[in-house]
Amino acid sequence: MTFPNPETATAHVITPTHTGSSEDAPTGPAIPAPTPTPSPPTALGTPTTHPTPSVHVRAAITWLAIFPLVAVGMTLLGPVTDTWHPVLRALVLTLIVVPIAVYLVVPRLFAGYGEITRRRMARRMRA
Repeated sequence: MTFPNPETATAHVITPTHTGSSEDAPTGPAIPAPTPTPSPPTALGTPTTHPTPSVHVRAAITWLAIFPLVAVGMTLLGPVTDTWHPVLRALVLTLIVVPIAVYLVVPRLFAGYGEITRRRMARRMRA
């Protein structure tokens, strides 16, 4: 199998052509692209911005959600799953812990972090 030399190859441009009758041609106005809407101004007159937490903050918040749930889950499931294979125990534990963490605990921790960050920024703006 041989490949063409990129230095001597010519570029092929595919352009759409209409070969049908005028009845088949697309008609109507063009649909404009959506434009982003700015966020509403805050009391301080600046648009609201929610800075994305750093990867380190996200990791810490996720750990703060997962560790207690795993510890409590292992304690509660221990007597029931004591004779089970460790992989099956891990499967059952993660089937319980992950949805609770993802849908309940982590969003609340991020909301709390956002509130703390917002208050800290408001305090800096006043100072």
